[in-house]
Amino acid sequence: MTVKTLKIDGKDVAIEQGATILQAAKEAGIKIPTLCFLEGVTPAAACRMCMVEIEGSSKLQPACVTEVAEGMAVQTNTPKLQNFRRMNVELLFAEGNHVCAICVANGNCELQDMAITVGMDHSRFPYRFPDRHVDVSHEQFGIDHNRCILCTRCVRVCDEIEGAHVWDVAQRGEHCFIVSGLHQPWGEVDACTSCGKCVDACPTGAIFRKGSTTGEKERDRAKLEFLVTAREKREWTR
Repeated sequence: MTVKTLKIDGKDVAIEQGATILQAAKEAGIKIPTLCFLEGVTPAAACRMCMVEIEGSSKLQPACVTEVAEGMAVQTNTPKLQNFRRMNVELLFAEGNHVCAICVANGNCELQDMAITVGMDHSRFPYRFPDRHVDVSHEQFGIDHNRCILCTRCVRVCDEIEGAHVWDVAQRGEHCFIVSGLHQPWGEVDACTSCGKCVDACPTGAIFRKGSTTGEKERDRAKLEFLVTAREKREWTR
């Protein structure tokens, strides 16, 4: 096994070749904020919250997909990165309709937590108030596109862990949205197994269990972690 040595925030780290900066930082006990990253599924680098500075590079790089290199020097929490992350969260709030007070995930939302982490108390950008629909055609679940941040966790979990591939991303640019089936109502998609993994994976209140009211959404991340362990290590019992 080839080992790479690098510095993260001035701390010496050694990790196997092929590992990402995010994995190396975790190994060193250094927390890098993420929203779209989910352990056990392919990283998408969609949210850009994990951007870091690498010595010798003029560009910020996403830690979740950037592999470590010998002698690399990484900074994870500079003023530049702090400002970038706050702006990023402000844009997410301004782009959608995130009314926390009436959301099923209020108090249990990763976007809300991230806003607190980066010190956001308002958005400097004008709110767009897009006209997005809510699909509650499924017997057990619903999806509120107003609260979706396009992290694609639901897409990757459904594809890579459940194997159903109910979800995908439609359109391009600012018009992107998560689509079920071939743009069918969720309740009409025969491929859906009603497993609820997308609910557990969603970081906001975008995908929820029907009947949940304000602040009642709960996730069972342990179920996803168990399934990933079972798949990768073939350990099918707890």
